[in-house]
Amino acid sequence: MTVTRQLAIEGGTPVRGRLLPYARQDISDADIRAVAEALRSDWLTTGPRVPAFETELAEASGARHAIAFSSGTAALHGAMASLDLGPGDEALTTPLTFVATANAALYVGAVPRFADVDPGTLLLDPAAAAAAVTPRTRVIVPVDYAGQPVDYDALREVAAAAPSGPLPILADAAHSLGATFQGRRVGTLADLTVLSLHPAKIMTTGEGGAVLTDDDDRADRLRRFRNHGIATELAARRDWTYAAVELGFNYRLTDVMAALGSSQLRRIDTFLAARRRLAARYTAALAGHWAVDLQVVAPGVEPAWHLFVVQLRLDRLRVDRGSVYHAMRAEGIGVNVHYIPVHHHPLYRARFSELGGRFPVAEAAYERLLTLPLFASMTDSDVDDVVAALDKVAEAYRAG
Repeated sequence: MTVTRQLAIEGGTPVRGRLLPYARQDISDADIRAVAEALRSDWLTTGPRVPAFETELAEASGARHAIAFSSGTAALHGAMASLDLGPGDEALTTPLTFVATANAALYVGAVPRFADVDPGTLLLDPAAAAAAVTPRTRVIVPVDYAGQPVDYDALREVAAAAPSGPLPILADAAHSLGATFQGRRVGTLADLTVLSLHPAKIMTTGEGGAVLTDDDDRADRLRRFRNHGIATELAARRDWTYAAVELGFNYRLTDVMAALGSSQLRRIDTFLAARRRLAARYTAALAGHWAVDLQVVAPGVEPAWHLFVVQLRLDRLRVDRGSVYHAMRAEGIGVNVHYIPVHHHPLYRARFSELGGRFPVAEAAYERLLTLPLFASMTDSDVDDVVAALDKVAEAYRAG
C-alpha cells in the first residue's frame, strides 16, 4: 500500500485498512482438537489433564512443581498467601506493572511498597529496592517487564541484607515464560515464580496462571489454597470424605483449559522463536530512531518478548503520547500503553497519597511509553507496517 503523508486521523489513507492488534493468541487445529477431546471426556473441571499439564509445565520451566490456577492474579494471591503475609507486612515491588501485582498483597492484608525502575531496562532497580526495604518488608516481588528477567543476582543480595533477615523473592513472571537470565531459565531464578496464561501472553490456557516452586511443602499449600483449603486432591481420595484444613478459594484450572495449555506448550519454542525474530526486526528498524528510545536489554538476558515497548522522544515532538497513540490507531496499528503506574490509580492514590512523585523514573517513562504490536503469528510485513506508521506519525508531529 502507498502511504500518504496526510495522517489518517486527519482524513488521509491509513497504513493498514484493518487494525493490527497489540496482542493475539495463536490457536492451531491441534489446540482445537485437544480442547474438543476434553469436552467429550468425563472431565470438564479439574481432572487428569490438570496434573498432566502441571508436570509438562514444570519440566519446561525447570521447576520441581507447577501449580496451575484459574488466572495469573489467582496465582499471585496464592503465592502471597503461601508466604504467610498479613497485616503489617510489606511486599516490595515496582510501580511499573499491572495492578494485580500490588493487589495480591492487599488481598492478604499486606501493604505493597514500591521502588523505582532502571531507566534503560524499566525493570526494578536493585539499588532503589535496597533503599526501599524496611523492617516490615517480607518479600521482594520483581516484575519481568515486557518479558525480560530482572537482575535476580543483585536482588538476591538485597534480599540477603534485609534487616528482618533473608527475604524470599516472588517473581511476577507473567511476561517471561521461556526467558533466561545468565543461562538460567525463568522458573529457577526465584523462590516462587508466577506465570500468566492469558491469551496475550507467551502461551495460553484461555485464562489461567501457575506458580512454580521447588519447595514441596509450599507446593502442597498452594494446591490446598486453590481448592477451598482441602487437604487432598480429588485424584487421591479413596471415598467421599475430604477435610478443609485452612481457608482456601476456588481457583482451580479446568481440564478444558489444561488441554489447551498442554497443546500450546508443545509449540512454546516456536512461539518464542517467532517473538524473538520479530523483536529483532523491530530493533533493526528502530535502533537510533530520532523519535523513539528502545528498551535496553541487559547483558546475559534472553527475553521472551511478551511486549515490544518504545519511549517517545517527546522533546522532538510537538504533541504528547496521547496524540501519537490515537494517530497510530487511526493508521490501523493497535498500539497500547503498559502500564499506568500502580500508585496513579485511584485505589492507590486514596490509600497511599504520599507516593506521588516518589518514583521519577517510572513516572517519566510512563509519559513516553508506547507498546507496539507483537505476537507470534505476526509477519515481517506487519512489523514493516508498524514502523511505516510510526515514521509517518512521528514525521507529521515533528517539533519545529
